[in-house]
Parts: sequence; C-alpha cells; structure tokens
Amino acid sequence: MSFVFAVAVLIIALTLSMGQTRVYAADTSSDMITGLSNTDSSDGLTDATSDINNGLSITYNNDTGAVSTPIKALLVLTIISLAPSILIMMTSYTRIIIVLHFLRTAIGTQTAPPNQILVGLALFLTFFIMWPTFQQINEDAIQPLDNGDITIEEAYKAAETPIRDFMYGQTQEKDLHLFMDIDGEDYPDQMTLELYYDVPMTTVIPAFIISELRYAFIMGFLIYIPFIVIDMVVASVLMSMGMMMLPPTTISLPFKILLFILADGWNLVIGSVVKTFY
Repeated sequence: MSFVFAVAVLIIALTLSMGQTRVYAADTSSDMITGLSNTDSSDGLTDATSDINNGLSITYNNDTGAVSTPIKALLVLTIISLAPSILIMMTSYTRIIIVLHFLRTAIGTQTAPPNQILVGLALFLTFFIMWPTFQQINEDAIQPLDNGDITIEEAYKAAETPIRDFMYGQTQEKDLHLFMDIDGEDYPDQMTLELYYDVPMTTVIPAFIISELRYAFIMGFLIYIPFIVIDMVVASVLMSMGMMMLPPTTISLPFKILLFILADGWNLVIGSVVKTFY
C-alpha cells in the first residue's frame, strides 16, 4: 500500500506540473539554445554527447530557483507519507508506546485500554515533548524556505540541528560507538557536542533507536515488579487453600487494578516517562 501511495503521489505531482516546465534542446547552430517547441526538423539536433546537458535542459520559475507550487505539493505529500517513520524513529514515540504496552501487559487487561487509545495517547505525548523542537524547525527551516530566504539544502541542515540536539541528550555513547565501529568511523571515546555534529545522521538515528529501546525495557521491568508480587501472593494463597484449579490471574486482576488506581498509576507512569526527556 505504501508503494501504491508513492506512485499515486508521483502521478499527481507530474499532472500538476504539466505545462509549467519547459524543456530545451541543443541546436546545431552556434546561437543560443532554442526551445524545443521552436525547433523543427529542418534545424536538426546535435549529438547529445557534445552538449554538457546531454541535449536536455530543464528550467523552472524563470531560473529564479524558487520552488513552484506543484513541487511544494510533491514535497508535502512525500513528507506526509514518510511522517510515520520519522515520528517513530526520531522522536520520543518509541519509548512511550513500549512503556504503555508493558504497563497493559503487566496489569493483564489484554485489550484495555485498546490499541487505538494507547497509540493516540503516545502520539499526543510525543507532540507535547517534541513541541519545542518542532517550533525551532518551523522558525529556522520551514518559514525561511517558504519565504524564499534559504534553499532546500540550507533548510534541511537547519531542520537537522534541532533533531540532533534532541537525540544527543537521549543517545548513549556506547550505542553511538557501536554503529561508528560498524561503519568504520574513527572518533574519540569521549564524544563532545562538536564531534557529535560530525557524525552522519545514518549513524545517529539507529544509535538513538537502540538507546530508546533500552530505556523503555528498563522502565517496563520496573513497572512489572509490583504486579508480579501481587500475582505471587495470590498464587500462594490459592495453593494454600487447595484451589489449584482456579487460575491465579483471575483473582489477582482486580487487585492489580485496585492497586494501580490507589497509587494513581497513570499519573506516575506518564509523569515518569515524560520527565525522562527533560
């Protein structure tokens, strides 16, 4: 479905850009290159290998370099199609959704809260945590690019800096060194902020994901402990009463829910997860 969506986006972008892109071909004469629409069969075309443009040159917006509306639409649709991957891999979403999954499994409610609720909660918590980063990207990259003050390459570099700053505080050095060693890069053992900016994003992003998985599993282990104690106590009581045929989870589930409510579990869990990013 992703491939079909990408093909549809490409077709829409090409359809919107029809009539706004001019194609020029090299002429046999020594005059300036004339438009393909003004070139007939009597003029003839030179060999493409004799032209630095291989006989083809494409200009847009009168060579001003500004991004036209169809190209902007293509970029927006591309970003929308890649947004789930960007959100999962480069933000706090991974840690939050894994911790919430461990919490539901530890309580033993299976489908309560449902997946839609957990995903929605993790999504809005991600927006809450990443909002300062998104604001900086908008001010430093998106708005200047939309106003025509910077190029696409400059906008990419400006947008990369806030993301790097966020990942720098959450990535462990041993994970970063792991992927640098795999990639054959040579950096000192103690990474400074200046050296960190020299590491390519293709190395920083997987290191950040590994660190997020580690943090999430540590928090999941800590969440499991009180609920495991309740399961052990209930199982011991049932065994001592001779009720071996009664599943302990059936009896322990109400007690785990009661403990979670009395301890104000949602406040503790959500607050602890969010505070780990500050």
